[in-house]
Amino acid sequence: MPCYRCGVRQTDPVRGASPWRRGVRHEAQVLICPACQREHDLDLDHCRSCGSTMLICRLGEVECRSCGSVRLAHSSSEASLVKAGAPGLSEEVEAALSRVLGRHPAS
Repeated sequence: MPCYRCGVRQTDPVRGASPWRRGVRHEAQVLICPACQREHDLDLDHCRSCGSTMLICRLGEVECRSCGSVRLAHSSSEASLVKAGAPGLSEEVEAALSRVLGRHPAS
């Protein structure tokens, strides 16, 4: 899944905690890259109970990691989000699999 703001994709992580951050924006789970995290306004959804932005979205629910409040997620389409099926993704995946599995491109 790419960063919702700039579209950059995660590379193979090093050991330890990931510098990427998860959040919920317009009822959808998003990832935020380290560069975009430095922006002051990430425009993330807030918990309706405590105001925290530490939310996760799963199985049609949004849960606050701060207070534990759970609510139903309402689906919405947001044109400004970078879609997971970004152009070139399938080619990048195919090239990565070829490298890992030792395949050579067909001539």
